Amino acid sequence: MSTGELVLDTIGTVAIVLGVLLTFVASIGLLSLPDVLSRMHAATKPQVVGLLLIVIGGALHLRTSPDVWMLLLVGAFQLVTAPVTAHVVGRLAHRGEGGLRRDLLYVDELADRPDEADPGPDDQEESPPPHRNGEAVGRSRRRGGAGSDGASLDSDE
Repeated sequence: MSTGELVLDTIGTVAIVLGVLLTFVASIGLLSLPDVLSRMHAATKPQVVGLLLIVIGGALHLRTSPDVWMLLLVGAFQLVTAPVTAHVVGRLAHRGEGGLRRDLLYVDELADRPDEADPGPDDQEESPPPHRNGEAVGRSRRRGGAGSDGASLDSDE
C-alpha cells in the first residue's frame, strides 16, 4: 500500500467516523428536543452533513468510478429531498393543532398571513360536484351493442 492510498484511507475513515457521530447526534436530537420545528432541525442539518461525510469517506475508500458515482447520487438526492421535506413538515406543523410550541418561536413570519396557495385542514372545502340524471359521476353505465361487454365510462351518452 502506497503512502497516498494510506492518506486517502485515513481521511476516509475520519470522515466516516465524524459522519456517524453527527448522525448519532441527530438521532438523539430527534428523541429529546421539545417540538416539531426543533426536531425538524435535528433531522435535517446534522443528519445531512453526517450522511455527506459518510459518502465522502466511502468514496475515498472505494475509489472506483461506479461506486463513486453511486455515492454521489446518494448525496445529491439527500441534498435535494431534505430541504423540501423540512419545508413541508414545518408548514404542516405551523398550520396544525399540535406539536408546535409557539412560545419557543422568536419570530413567527406566518402568523399574520393566511396560506391562500395551499388551504389548510380547517378551511371550508367545496361541495361535491352535482350529480347528473340521478347518477353518480364516474360510475359505469350499461349500453347495448354487438361485441360490447356492456360497461362504459363515456360521459356523452
